[in-house]
Amino acid sequence: MCLYTLKDVKLMNQLRSAYGDDIILYDEQEQSVVYKLITEFQLGDQGYAVVILDQPKAEEPEIFRITTSAGGELELETIDDDEWENVSELYDEMVFSEDSTL
Repeated sequence: MCLYTLKDVKLMNQLRSAYGDDIILYDEQEQSVVYKLITEFQLGDQGYAVVILDQPKAEEPEIFRITTSAGGELELETIDDDEWENVSELYDEMVFSEDSTL
């Protein structure tokens, strides 16, 4: 993945428009887990979603890659450690920068 800067981030609204603020994912045991959509953004031609578990003691937000299935439905995919490191750093900049757009 090439390195991006905060200037490369473009906010998106695909998931929120399609599913609202609640995103339901399935864990390894095929149990549904509800996440709250924090934000979604695009870097280059790739979209990312930042979500957090919808529970009182939620941990850190999770970041997923947004893809489109062959049937045209939006899907979330896990990302590898290197991609996560790059994208999470940009997300932190978005959140903690003085001229944040979030």
